[in-house]
Amino acid sequence: MMKKLFILSVLTASIAVMTCCSAEDPFEEYSSNNSWNSGIQTSGGNSSTTGELASFNVVLNAEGDEPAECADAYFPDEEDALENNEFTTVVSIDLSAPVSKTENGVEVTVNGGHVTANHGETKKVCYVVSGTTTNGSLTILGDKKYAVKLNGANITNPDSAALSLLSGKRAFVILADGTTNTLTDGTGGSQKGALYCKGKLLFNGSGSLSVTGNTNNGIHSADYIAFSKGNNIYVKSTANHGIKANDGIFINGGILNVEVSAAAAKGINSESNIIVNGGRTTVLTTGDGVYDTDDNEAKGAAGIKADSTLTVNGGELWLKSTGSGGKGINVDGEACFNGGSVYVVTTGGQFRSGNDTSSPKGIKADGNITISGGRIWVRTNGNNGEGIETKQELSITGGEVASYAYDDAVNSKSTMTISGGTVYAHGQHNDGLDANGNCYIKGGTVYAICSGSPEVAIDANTEGGFKLYVTGGTIVAVGGLENGSSLTQSCYQASSWSANTWYAMSVGNSTFAFKTPSSGGSGLVVSAASQPTLLSGVSVSGGTSYFGGLAVVDGTVSGGTSVTLSSYTGGNGMGGNPGGGPGFWH
Repeated sequence: MMKKLFILSVLTASIAVMTCCSAEDPFEEYSSNNSWNSGIQTSGGNSSTTGELASFNVVLNAEGDEPAECADAYFPDEEDALENNEFTTVVSIDLSAPVSKTENGVEVTVNGGHVTANHGETKKVCYVVSGTTTNGSLTILGDKKYAVKLNGANITNPDSAALSLLSGKRAFVILADGTTNTLTDGTGGSQKGALYCKGKLLFNGSGSLSVTGNTNNGIHSADYIAFSKGNNIYVKSTANHGIKANDGIFINGGILNVEVSAAAAKGINSESNIIVNGGRTTVLTTGDGVYDTDDNEAKGAAGIKADSTLTVNGGELWLKSTGSGGKGINVDGEACFNGGSVYVVTTGGQFRSGNDTSSPKGIKADGNITISGGRIWVRTNGNNGEGIETKQELSITGGEVASYAYDDAVNSKSTMTISGGTVYAHGQHNDGLDANGNCYIKGGTVYAICSGSPEVAIDANTEGGFKLYVTGGTIVAVGGLENGSSLTQSCYQASSWSANTWYAMSVGNSTFAFKTPSSGGSGLVVSAASQPTLLSGVSVSGGTSYFGGLAVVDGTVSGGTSVTLSSYTGGNGMGGNPGGGPGFWH
């Protein structure tokens, strides 16, 4: 299943490496619409790499089974689960030839191809909807919760919404097994979505649904939205967001594909929190940034936007943003990654309108970012694109984190703490890890790469009175550590390093093998619980692969040449060794 979403290179050594002197440097470009993408904003050169992290792609994929691994489903209320309800009063509506009727306490009225059903105080109503209309709609009213079973329903409304669920009560939308259903709105109205729901919108069933919004959002709920296992839903919006909810979005399973093309549009947008527990969600955004005159700021598109918090416990997220200023994930509050897999690609550069800018980010949170499990891969190609950025604190205690970014790979405005997990941070034109407060490395495995002097692989804000503290963990730093670091755990430097080369660092019975980039920072620094041994030019087989083939833990190592290590005290001057490797920039 994963191979359908990746564009992989079987032989990583054969991938062409883009350097800063290339005649077709993709970072040197200017686009219209006030989108500025030209010029390198740092003085540290250009560091490149190869492998899956540098080449994987994100494409829509409605085929195949959804991921088996998932966390427990979450609903704000136990009444939101379909199995806790029964809808035994069936009212059938054939949109191909609708008729007015009163049935089982439900009044159905027809005006041309437009159908309105009102169940009032009648309980346990299930509307079974089928048939095709190219100039019609379905509107549901009522004072009790209800279900709408789409059983081969195809609704196109040139003037307004296709499906309007105007009851404020729970709406269970059931996609009948084996059926294909479509909802498309027109441009003649002021609807909030092609599918609009006033109350809680709860998707169930294993049929498929395609929703196209041409005026506003594709799907919009004034309350919250929940997706369940078995759903296969495609949403497209050319005018605004793909999926919008006022009070939360909860992805408990299913296959969800979303694409939006409007300027600064969001694929999945919640004015409250977002929780991902399962399924496979893919979002593509192609719109450029825009200046918001209401908020007086520049804004970019985003695959996922949460105005409150984001929590990922399971499932898969595949997010790609190609417009200027675009982001994979944008969170106003805290972002917590506890499990699952997250893959993010951004290719657009910085959006600029006058003095206001919106820079591309893989994952951006105004609150803390905490990572305790799962896998996160991020790649940003466009000018000023940072990989993972928090405006507050960053904490990594577990999981696999790999960020290959145009600017800083991993950045925190405040404290950064790594005490577990396996982390790869590669800044193509800047630092690998960059904390604007203190940076604490207490455990885990960290492989950090900077672009070249004066940048460093692991940076803390010494200018502001902060410091890098190394008290544990396994560390490889191509480009050295921040000057003035507190190195409670001893660090060592190699006299030089070779590009595109496999190294093996061993401590006791544990081995961390890593491939160096094609270019990078001055010098190679390593650290572990005790003084390691280092071999250059090794061959590695077996073990556990990380970062798309750039590192292997506890593999079988053969061959290689011993590398002399000397004591290292910090700073990108590499202890008086000017140059020290192919990444030294004059």
